[in-house]
Amino acid sequence: MNQRPLSPHLQVYRFGLGMTVSILHRATGIALSVGTLIGVFSLLRLSQGRAPYNAWVDCLATPFGTLVRVGLMLCLLYHTLSGIRHLWLDTGRGLERAQARQSARWVVGGFVVLAIALIVVWGGGL
Repeated sequence: MNQRPLSPHLQVYRFGLGMTVSILHRATGIALSVGTLIGVFSLLRLSQGRAPYNAWVDCLATPFGTLVRVGLMLCLLYHTLSGIRHLWLDTGRGLERAQARQSARWVVGGFVVLAIALIVVWGGGL
């Protein structure tokens, strides 16, 4: 068996906030892809008539359905903020370590503030 060295990222990089923000950006993107399928299924049920659509709405009104809907809203919120950060980094700005950490903190802080605001404003209608 060939004893090749491990990839350097396993030995050099530490798991930090910037890496966490980036990984969560990818994870929320995957979750939003699933959410898109749920939206397409909703449109399919709507095209089938009132009764199938009402049954689907009743399903989404269950505690699990509410958890899915709130989770997708939070994923969209986080993914948007993190996407703005990624676009900023793609311009070549903010790549220094301190600036990258600060922008990651802004994403997390902004997400927490906006998520609380979302839950307070729409809490009763979720």
